[in-house]
Amino acid sequence: MKRFHVHISVEQLDESIRFYSALFDTPPTLQHPDYAKWQLDDPRVNFAISQRGSSAGLDHLGLQVDSADELAALHQRLQAADISTVSEPGTSCCYAESDKHWITDPSGIAWEGFHTLGSIPTFRQEAQVAGTTCCAPAAPAIKTTPAQRCAPGSGCC
Repeated sequence: MKRFHVHISVEQLDESIRFYSALFDTPPTLQHPDYAKWQLDDPRVNFAISQRGSSAGLDHLGLQVDSADELAALHQRLQAADISTVSEPGTSCCYAESDKHWITDPSGIAWEGFHTLGSIPTFRQEAQVAGTTCCAPAAPAIKTTPAQRCAPGSGCC
């Protein structure tokens, strides 16, 4: 089963924790001085906030899967859609060790497909790279053309 993942960079972590705890009617599942996460079942979402992104706002989106087989199937779908991917097996980020595949949508939004393997005591074990999203690698090339994208004001999406 998949869980939708949203990661937002925030300016005021304590205020944001209070806001999202009220919105979701529950405290964070995981909380650190620079990060909080809610693993919700209604709606089924992995919602995370941190003070680690380059600026406040959407950091990245993703799909969290429950098994290596589901992650492999998701990766095959991305490859079949002719989307460039960056694979990170056994990476350590956001207080977790995970196998990941990153993509970038036509608007430049980072997406991760990931299977969490376990928790770690630090936000990220390797050095944080300046100018990147929370944990996303440099954006891979996008294989769509401007004509394939949704035009502003067209009413799509």
